[in-house]
Amino acid sequence: MRLRFSPAVRTALEDGLPVVALESTIVAHGFPRPYNLEVGRALEATVEREGATPATIAIVDGEVHVGLGDDEMERLALDEDFAKASIPDLSVVVGMRQSAATTVASTAYIAHAAGIRVFATGGIGGVHRGAGRTLDISADLAVLGRVPIAVVSAGAKAILDLGLTLEVLETQGVPVVGFGCDTFPAFYTRGSEHALVARVDDVDDLARVVSAQWELGQQQAVLVCNPVPEADALASDEVEGWIRTALAEAAAGGIRGKAMTPFLLHQLYGLSGGRTLKTNRALAEHNAALGAALARTLIRQAAA
Repeated sequence: MRLRFSPAVRTALEDGLPVVALESTIVAHGFPRPYNLEVGRALEATVEREGATPATIAIVDGEVHVGLGDDEMERLALDEDFAKASIPDLSVVVGMRQSAATTVASTAYIAHAAGIRVFATGGIGGVHRGAGRTLDISADLAVLGRVPIAVVSAGAKAILDLGLTLEVLETQGVPVVGFGCDTFPAFYTRGSEHALVARVDDVDDLARVVSAQWELGQQQAVLVCNPVPEADALASDEVEGWIRTALAEAAAGGIRGKAMTPFLLHQLYGLSGGRTLKTNRALAEHNAALGAALARTLIRQAAA
């Protein structure tokens, strides 16, 4: 794969310094313009503040960029022509020299190809509610089952079927590790009814688990579940009510497939009076900070 590295990311990788991959869909499609540009820059600043180099990944005019310059970040955020590219879309976007933001699946795939070991996002995709009828299951789960990278997230998006998402992750052989939590975080809320098998409470232990995954030759990702900060979390019953309303609106409007998640997130923003936007940014920055700490610790432990 031909990759175009930003100077900062290339230097960090060559010098063995900590690098954290960041997805671009959260910027291009996760927040309203022009607020999304502020969020994209804030995520990179969070990684830098925690001692690592941010590598926001996107496809610009058919080139796979690992790390963006200021002009590219601005274009990603403000250009409405930026599509959303998951794994099945990559060859078309690159081959047709188009521009697209990368999802969890495509970001993890590209980051691994670039030699980046840690990826921080908001929440992963998974099994959609009603998937028994629609077969709507995110490519994120398949990619996590075959790309050995550490993915830091606030669990899976609350609009999904969390129980089935965990079942598929188990089938794919993906270790799901709670960072300071015993249940699977539900994006806007700190927990759920779904217990996790593994928990760690400090970054050193987390890094040892991630390193062991690689030393054992496992080819799956390690999914690190980092709950949204308590001060920014929303009440689960309130969120569930908004989700049910949004799902009914999606069904009435015939929304499905790739358009479903952006539609539901937009509806939740309106139903919550904008509160989900604040929570989404808070959890994304929280994950970026942990991702940087993990990347630093992995390098420190490897050198010891």
